[in-house]
Amino acid sequence: MRSSDGTEPTGPARAAEPTGPVHPAVPTAPTGPAGPTGPTEPTGPTGPTGPTGPADLTWEYEGYDPAEERLRESLCTLGNGYFGTRGVLPECTADDVHYPGTYVAGCYNRLTSEVSGHRVENEDMVNVPNWLPLRFRLTRGKWLSPDTTPVLDHRQTLHLGPGVLERRTRFDVGGGRVLAVRQQRLVHMADPHLAALRTEFTAEGFSGELEVEALLDGGVTNDGVSRYRDLDGRHLTHVHAGTAAPDRVWLRCRTRTSDIRIGMASRVTADGAVLTIRHEPPVAGQLVRLALVPGRTVTVDKTVALHTSHDPAISDPLYAAVGRVGRAPGFEALLDSHRTAWDQLWRRARLDVPGDAGLILRLHLFHVLQTLSPHTAELDVGVPARGLHGEAYRGHVFWDELFVLPFLDLHFPEVARALLCYRHRRLERARTAARDIGRRGALYPWQSGSDGREEAQRLHLNPLSGRWLPDHTHLQHHVGSAIAYNVWQYCEASGDIEFLHTKGAEMLLRISRFWADSATWDRALGRHRILRVMGPDEYHDAYPDATEPGVDDNAYTNVTAAWVLSRTLQLLDGLPEPRRRELVERIGLEDAETEHWEEVSRTLHVPFHEGVVSQFEGYGELAELDWGACRARYGDIRRLDRILEAEGDTVNRYRASKQADVLMLGYLFSPAELQGLFHRLGVPLDEDTWRRTVDHYLHRTSHGSTLSGLVHGWVLVRARRAEAWTFCQEALRGDIADVQGGTTGEGIHLGAMAGTLDLVQRGLTGMETRDGALWLDPVPLPQLSSYGFSVRYQGNWGVRLKLEAGYMSVAVPDADLPPIDLRLPGRAIRLEPGGTTTLALPD
Repeated sequence: MRSSDGTEPTGPARAAEPTGPVHPAVPTAPTGPAGPTGPTEPTGPTGPTGPTGPADLTWEYEGYDPAEERLRESLCTLGNGYFGTRGVLPECTADDVHYPGTYVAGCYNRLTSEVSGHRVENEDMVNVPNWLPLRFRLTRGKWLSPDTTPVLDHRQTLHLGPGVLERRTRFDVGGGRVLAVRQQRLVHMADPHLAALRTEFTAEGFSGELEVEALLDGGVTNDGVSRYRDLDGRHLTHVHAGTAAPDRVWLRCRTRTSDIRIGMASRVTADGAVLTIRHEPPVAGQLVRLALVPGRTVTVDKTVALHTSHDPAISDPLYAAVGRVGRAPGFEALLDSHRTAWDQLWRRARLDVPGDAGLILRLHLFHVLQTLSPHTAELDVGVPARGLHGEAYRGHVFWDELFVLPFLDLHFPEVARALLCYRHRRLERARTAARDIGRRGALYPWQSGSDGREEAQRLHLNPLSGRWLPDHTHLQHHVGSAIAYNVWQYCEASGDIEFLHTKGAEMLLRISRFWADSATWDRALGRHRILRVMGPDEYHDAYPDATEPGVDDNAYTNVTAAWVLSRTLQLLDGLPEPRRRELVERIGLEDAETEHWEEVSRTLHVPFHEGVVSQFEGYGELAELDWGACRARYGDIRRLDRILEAEGDTVNRYRASKQADVLMLGYLFSPAELQGLFHRLGVPLDEDTWRRTVDHYLHRTSHGSTLSGLVHGWVLVRARRAEAWTFCQEALRGDIADVQGGTTGEGIHLGAMAGTLDLVQRGLTGMETRDGALWLDPVPLPQLSSYGFSVRYQGNWGVRLKLEAGYMSVAVPDADLPPIDLRLPGRAIRLEPGGTTTLALPD
């Protein structure tokens, strides 16, 4: 769910997909008001699964199709949590077809651009020097690539188990001669600073000499998103190149504003080759000449090390990179240790889901693991909404962690903790933001980057009208509630009381203070209100004809604020007295203030209209949109706001949502907890009212976000199960089918991918971690009624859950730990380590 700064391009859904992955088909997305239209794409990897991981599971693309290259490059990205490299063919350079990109987690730079008379400042995740280039040609011939030379066969295969990208291409080099090329690429999961590329050449029917040039390219820019191209993307400066040894070259540079120093070194080895070196900044290169003999394969290995000045325990990134690549073993040894590291990850995140859905889920899991790996726990980074896969959203951190951390909590709690520490380190910046608008507490930004300031633009361009418009997404103050929710969920799942009582408590208290300070008393209503905000919907940033931005009493904002306040008060009551005293003294918290928090937590206004929860006060007075006419006229109406603005209208006039807003409450809270929250607010919410609310928004949402279908599927699992699977599939296919018409090529949607995993893990099982127990209330879908997975719960590694044929089994591995308390409807079970229980599920 995204800001309106031009990060989701418009345009009609494509009528048909060109050659795509070789996989079983996934049904099409829902149509009509209940969901966006989209193409049918053959999706899903092929290959057997192993007992704990994907083993030889593969994601394959057959044939070469320039129109599909950007999508393939994103979905074939390799990473290790420290850096990621897009799956571009190594011989191809940046152009309208290909976009090489390598991104280091947390490496940002800020530039100011002059665009249409406006000075626009943006901070971007930097495209660092490209380590990948390796081009080849027959002596005195042209450099070969699928864009310059006839291709007889081409296959690109992502091996999910070992985390290896393989390509096989047969080039027709004329006169009946064929050059076969096979490459294997890895971004090392054991050593996060290493990557390697093995290239094998085989001549079919001829002899000759082959020239192979391996480069480090420091002349790259941020140019991967077309709508950003009017902005300055030249982030690197002071590019120097040199030689470290006969087989090694290096490149160093720095970012222009943030002054992050980057060091890169490359080592090339080849079969009996003549090796020469050239370095002409911004490029460092090595040239290899190979003798080709019919039927005999010759190999070139390229090993690369990458460091930045952000890395701990180094004195200089170039020195560290040169030393590391010199010590690195050969390709086979690197591959072996890389495989072992991936095996360990797959065991910790074991997922056994049958059928096409399970195949796609493993691809999603692969991308989550390589974006946020255990190496991430050592970094000061947040959750990049588009992974380390591209430049969309400029690499910023939004609230997507709300969809990612619940999965990590139960598999990699050390990573979840580190991502929360990213927020804690920026608590002072959030306090400054609150003071800047005259409030106390902490106001976290809608878009965050290096230092936690608000990175959301104040102007954005509507490409349909050509007009620059005010951008009010910074009014999405609800991101603070998402952070508080993630703190609470992490501590419940991990049992990390130390974090809860220290950093977690500080964040909860500061966020609660902001919400209490934001609430104003309305004597006529007899309720507290939160005014002039923007909800998750993002379409409605003001009332029709209003001169000031924002809407009042967004239901999602108010209910989650009440939850934060109540949880914080609960935490305060349970703190050890010495720690409570420390916090009270540090924050200057008085009894009168906590009494005010209690009052606000019970009196925040929740508007209703026509017997359903209103998205915000006054929503019921808006006009109804003729959805059928809009779809007939425009086709793809995901960006309805842009369409209407280009016609001189505004979506603020209509009951139309870009994505889930009120229904997000059903995503965060179980039915019982949601009813309890409304009861605390003095507002009844029975099952019929919630069903009517779900129905109301189901037919008034354009699903302009990849997260929207996920949320609707999650909610419908319990409210209207028959329709849930349609939306679940929309979430599954969002990136692999590129349903938004080109956005996946700019980077995957990490929140949606992680959310599909969490749908299986928590949504369908009704799993909650609260009050020291593991709560389960399964509602398996007919299409996904048999599956299993493992979680890590409060120190217990590998708790195994399996649903099959009306039963759920839970197995706890043997360990010297306390028993686990299980809670199911009407049942309570204490399961000792080493024990297993099988439970019959209600019909």
